[in-house]
Amino acid sequence: MLVGGVEKTSAGPLRVLFSVGFWTVFALICIAFLFIAVTLWLVTFPFDRQRRINHYFSCFWGHVFVVLFPGWRLRVSGRRNIDRRQSYVMVANHTSLGDIPFLFSIYRQFKWVSKASVFKTPVLGWNMWLCRYIPLVRSNAASIAAMMETCREWLRAKMSVMMFPEGTRSVDGQLQPFKHGAFTLAHEVGCAVVPIAIHGGHEVMPKHQQTLAPRARIHVEILEPMFPADYGDVQSFSDAVHARIRLALGQVAA
Repeated sequence: MLVGGVEKTSAGPLRVLFSVGFWTVFALICIAFLFIAVTLWLVTFPFDRQRRINHYFSCFWGHVFVVLFPGWRLRVSGRRNIDRRQSYVMVANHTSLGDIPFLFSIYRQFKWVSKASVFKTPVLGWNMWLCRYIPLVRSNAASIAAMMETCREWLRAKMSVMMFPEGTRSVDGQLQPFKHGAFTLAHEVGCAVVPIAIHGGHEVMPKHQQTLAPRARIHVEILEPMFPADYGDVQSFSDAVHARIRLALGQVAA
């Protein structure tokens, strides 16, 4: 039976068996795809300094993990809300490790802002460096300042950035309060924020859980851009984007 987008089942062994198979295939694909990513990086280095080609390959890489397993169904809506000629601060709710491949599946250009520790992860972390994604050490003022400046440079170069404004995964799937960095960036650079609501991500692999649901329905809903000039200050803008994503998720304000 599917409840909340994911099959609710007491068959613990089935979930464990599926997860073992998933992570085995995951590891094999990652090793193979890293060689392709390095080759692309070497071939395109002279003319693709923004690493757009490597990013598109990463989108394919992430999307493969979603479509490879027949029990998972992903739907992406609202791609028309992203103008390829513009740069945006893209923000999404964050409830699962699966959110990363789900967002790659939108197949649009952006640079991830991610924990610096992730960049040290074998294979996946190396690919993040190849794509010139943006590392961040949480609660480190110097790192935060460097991240913000790098994001400003990318946005001014017409390259979007992708952030999880909650700062970490939600434990219960409910949208948590936003940190202000993404909205300060949009206000300073004068670009729009694209809110993204990920439906069904939490049940796929909740925080602190190691197994995955064998069947899932995920919907990545790209909402219409919101402009900082329409709001009085950064806090008001942040609150408005939070309310927009919360409404899309069907969650009641706390």
